[in-house]
Amino acid sequence: MRRRILLTVAAATGLVLLAFLLPLAVLVQDVAQNRATNAATITLQPLVALVPTVDERTLRGAVDQFNATSAYPITVYLPDGTVIGEPAPVTPSVRLAATGRSLTADVPGGREILIAVEGLPQGTAVLRAYVPTEELTEGVRRARIVLVVLGLILLGLGLLVGDSVARSFLRPVRNLADTADALAAGDLQARATPGGPHETQAVAQAMNRMAERIRVLLATEREAVADLSHRLRTPVTALRLDVEAIDDPTDRARLQDDVAGLSRAVDDVIREARRPVREGMSARCDAVTVVAERCRFWSVLAEDTDREMRLSLPPGPVPVGVTVDDLGYAVDALLGNVFAHTGEGVGLVVDLQPRPGGGAVLVVTDQGPGWPSSAPADVLGRGVSGGGSTGLGLDIARRTAEASGGALRLGSAQPHGAVAGLELGPP
Repeated sequence: MRRRILLTVAAATGLVLLAFLLPLAVLVQDVAQNRATNAATITLQPLVALVPTVDERTLRGAVDQFNATSAYPITVYLPDGTVIGEPAPVTPSVRLAATGRSLTADVPGGREILIAVEGLPQGTAVLRAYVPTEELTEGVRRARIVLVVLGLILLGLGLLVGDSVARSFLRPVRNLADTADALAAGDLQARATPGGPHETQAVAQAMNRMAERIRVLLATEREAVADLSHRLRTPVTALRLDVEAIDDPTDRARLQDDVAGLSRAVDDVIREARRPVREGMSARCDAVTVVAERCRFWSVLAEDTDREMRLSLPPGPVPVGVTVDDLGYAVDALLGNVFAHTGEGVGLVVDLQPRPGGGAVLVVTDQGPGWPSSAPADVLGRGVSGGGSTGLGLDIARRTAEASGGALRLGSAQPHGAVAGLELGPP
């Protein structure tokens, strides 16, 4: 925008300068020509009175004296054809002046000033002064250079003023952009400084009101989630007491682990709800470690349901831009979706590979009947489910992927089955 403003100022200033400087340059040239012409005319004036009153010898001496001191060669054409002074051809302009008309005519190399002198017995004499082109253009080149320099100076001053005006307009706009970037990065305390024109100030004030409203709404929502999660602690505690009353030690230990996991999940929800937004911006974990740990957890259920579960992991760590808990929940959502919507004995493959450019790609493929709709993307909507569930599992995985700069992609396996690809961006 600054460049466009400067180009506009340059174009407008250039047009104004051309409108003034071009006529001024022409005027300078005309003044120089008129000055030289007037000087030559003044040089001829003493001879106008002398030609009709003296004889040819005296006139010749006077003309020679004038030529010795004058900057302009002088020639006198007498009516009888005699030429006195500087030799010069008889041009059509001289013949025209011999009819009694004084005039000025351009000739090769300069200009001739012709004055008709009447009153001689033989007819009309013609006085001629020759002005070379150098005299006609004396000082014009220097004056044009001065005009060009003056135009460049004025153009530079115009650009400086335009740049100052552009800065005064763009500074508050840049501040608005920086504030918007800060808000997008999770800094809900960022506020724009109103400045510049009234319209820009109005936009800054509206953005500040919006940011404050978002902060209040988000804080209210997070507290509501935290309160709701905190209420779950009471039934979880009651469930823990019921589990401890079970006589079978194997079942009791297994259920105690499940209750402990549920309790940790509730604590994670409360902690996540009250965590400042910007803390999640630098999330990082090793995808290999998390996927391996979650697959070990689900492998027990796979054995119980007679499923073949194959896991493929790269040899080294693969850092991704999500937290350990978020990635664990996303992996649980994808694997839980297979266990919930396919029958016993249906196998699955979990494949984790580094992503070109950083990050990782986790692909879960099952051998079940496939997605419940003709378009796999139809089940990506929050709360959408074709199997009677809440429909939040895939949405959790999708939001985890998008938070890291990736995406969740669904497809179909051959000859049958479903494929869920979780693309995770780098930290």
